[in-house]
Amino acid sequence: MKLQELLKNVSVCEVIGDLNVDVTGVNIDSRLVKEGNLFIAVKGTQADGHDYISKALGNGASAVLCEVMPMELSENVTYVRVQNTEDCVGRVATTFYGNPTSALKLVGVTGTNGKTTVATLLYNMFRHLGYKTGLISTVCNYVDATPVPTDHTTPDAITLNALLKRMVDEGCQYVFMEVSSHSVVQGRIVGLTFAGGIFTNLTRDHLDYHKTVENYLRAKKKFFDNMPADAFCLTNLDDRNGMVMMQNTKAHVYAYSLKHLADFKGNVLEDSFEGMLLDINNREVSTQFVGSFNASNLLAVYGTACLLGMPPEEVLRILSLLHPVVGRFDVLHSSKGYTAIVDYAHTPDALSNVLNTIQEVLKGKGKVITVIGAGGNRDKGKRPMMALEAAKRSDKVIITSDNPRFENPQDIINDMLAGLDTSQKGNVLVNADRKEAIRMACALAQSQDVLLVAGKGHETYQEIKGIKHHFDDKEVLKEIFKEGN
Repeated sequence: MKLQELLKNVSVCEVIGDLNVDVTGVNIDSRLVKEGNLFIAVKGTQADGHDYISKALGNGASAVLCEVMPMELSENVTYVRVQNTEDCVGRVATTFYGNPTSALKLVGVTGTNGKTTVATLLYNMFRHLGYKTGLISTVCNYVDATPVPTDHTTPDAITLNALLKRMVDEGCQYVFMEVSSHSVVQGRIVGLTFAGGIFTNLTRDHLDYHKTVENYLRAKKKFFDNMPADAFCLTNLDDRNGMVMMQNTKAHVYAYSLKHLADFKGNVLEDSFEGMLLDINNREVSTQFVGSFNASNLLAVYGTACLLGMPPEEVLRILSLLHPVVGRFDVLHSSKGYTAIVDYAHTPDALSNVLNTIQEVLKGKGKVITVIGAGGNRDKGKRPMMALEAAKRSDKVIITSDNPRFENPQDIINDMLAGLDTSQKGNVLVNADRKEAIRMACALAQSQDVLLVAGKGHETYQEIKGIKHHFDDKEVLKEIFKEGN
């Protein structure tokens, strides 16, 4: 593609060189640049792409998009200056890959909790309905049945458009995508056309990046503010920010709720660790999910499928067939008679939801033992809050490591313990070795008790000092169960 064509949706400040040059690819990582590529120099949170222009040129870049012209200019290279390169990446990538979302029905899911469950269940729902479908998710991306490994909830704009183009080429009609707050702020979804957007909820998270809850809320809201007029927005009325998110959208607004009158109204009729019976818009459906937070997720899935034109009765039938997402309220049963649950809950609100659900189903017939940690190099403010939520809703808490990353695990544990008073600390044990902490919990558990291992869910690694070591909570539990615990 000619560089001039590639820049058709970009506001250019200055050009040095030939805009008629052929561009063979687009990159923001100088290490990935190949002969004839356009290199976009982005000022990121960790590094400034302008420092890597010479490396990109050494790898064969024929053009550079930048905010500041380099002091030294190379011959036969076209330099284009813009005000904000981060804002341009999505526009350029969308153009280079042929505007893939114009050929897809793309639905984005945003919120603090529930994104992965809602997006994944919609993907599974539409495959059951017979459509070729794509998924862009925290756990794994899928091009219909083919898995594509992922490192981020929402990939960078170039990776994202390349993936969407592949989905178009392989015949996908629908794509369901988690939209993180980071991706909105960093312009990763700029240039994409959404058929719909879903808001699940908003609680404290990612304050290491956003600094304030208000900034975090604005990042989420911006997704809906930019939704086109012919799209739909589906919001959770049970969240106090549900309608705030919709204040400035041009899209058609719909709502779902367990507590209020809404377009998609639900009610939990029966609940157990094997599943629950729901009433959705005056129709009963038996599901394999547990807890009111999952009832809310299922309402979002039902509402979205209906808004996309699917027959309600068929949607309900498929809802009854769907399984929980890996690492989201995963239930395991020990031969000792206790139940173990693995869940990704890594925010105070998510932990509260899971523990409340366990208490509601347990009805006082057993004790709750919680194994919990907090991630290193992330929002430190939520650490004492996590410990407090666990202590308030559990009979015994074992505080351990999550992904300590580059922090000392004991420092993280101390931050968590700071949220507890003396009486609460009396029901808390500490073991920085996560495997041993889970083993301690299993040794304490009796028949009818429930053991929650929270924080990592689907993750199959533990990140320590920059190295990812294999670690899977479910695997560890099954190994301990085999030992007779």
